[in-house]
Amino acid sequence: MEAAFLAEKFRSADTYEAHVRSGTEEQQRRWKQVYDAASLTLQQKSLSETFTREVKLLIVSGVWCGDCIQQLPLIQRIADANPTKIQIRIVERDKAPDLRDAVRINAGNRVPVVIFLAEDFEQVAIFGERTLSRYRAIDKRQLGAACATGITPPDLDEMSATLADWLNEIERIQLLLRLSPRLRQKYAD
Repeated sequence: MEAAFLAEKFRSADTYEAHVRSGTEEQQRRWKQVYDAASLTLQQKSLSETFTREVKLLIVSGVWCGDCIQQLPLIQRIADANPTKIQIRIVERDKAPDLRDAVRINAGNRVPVVIFLAEDFEQVAIFGERTLSRYRAIDKRQLGAACATGITPPDLDEMSATLADWLNEIERIQLLLRLSPRLRQKYAD
């Protein structure tokens, strides 16, 4: 995907708040429930605050999606710790078929899918749709629903592990950008 295409998608996408507001009252309640339950430890917050490169997260989501409800509030909490360096924009999956089709996973239109972008909208990485901790938790609940609905409050241990997974991925992208020869040359660092 070209930087110009990704820049246009990022600029026209919703903020986290606008994405959540686009849902029904019940969907909004579910998103708020997870966001309110999520928090970074002092160590995680301190780590987030050390990020020096700007990273943009263009997220393909569904306001209706249980996996999005269980994970995007965690990503927003991470962004809240360093809003000048971590920017989030969210595209409703079915409103952007060109982007949706470009980030298919295992021949499916999965959500959430995060496209990590550098400050100039160059694609850095794509990650989706569940973290390892989410998959492990779902594996343990094999007799339950295949996809979380977000109706019940999140399991706090699972949520903490999933938040740590997302922070690790964002830190990995941050280090990739920090060590990028083109950006090191640009910033003489």
